[in-house]
Amino acid sequence: MNTVNINLTDEQIYGAVMAAAKAMDEKFASDILILDIREVSLLSDYFIIATANNDNIARAVVREVDEALTKQGITLRHTEGTAGGGWMLMDFGVIVIHLFGIDEREFFAIERIWSDATRIEWSPA
Repeated sequence: MNTVNINLTDEQIYGAVMAAAKAMDEKFASDILILDIREVSLLSDYFIIATANNDNIARAVVREVDEALTKQGITLRHTEGTAGGGWMLMDFGVIVIHLFGIDEREFFAIERIWSDATRIEWSPA
């Protein structure tokens, strides 16, 4: 897809995905899942789905991800929901972040909806 950040290579975008996941982990997001959706959707290149166990963690994750991706040359285009409101979407164009509360993550089960996407292996370093 890469139409928003046209000057970034696939490798740079992948690096930004890893930086965002790391930022989420550092601010205590849990169950971080990275999906490569390029083959199944025109919406974006990657989804990163995570859980925030409380409102403070959600707000910290949102700030940290925005800062990490801005450093990578990828800027926030749009948000939906609120940090600490059970669900927040951060649309960076090539990367979309879905941050859920515990109950909302289970209820919406977004991983099942996007089960055709490729799961990217990731572990905190």
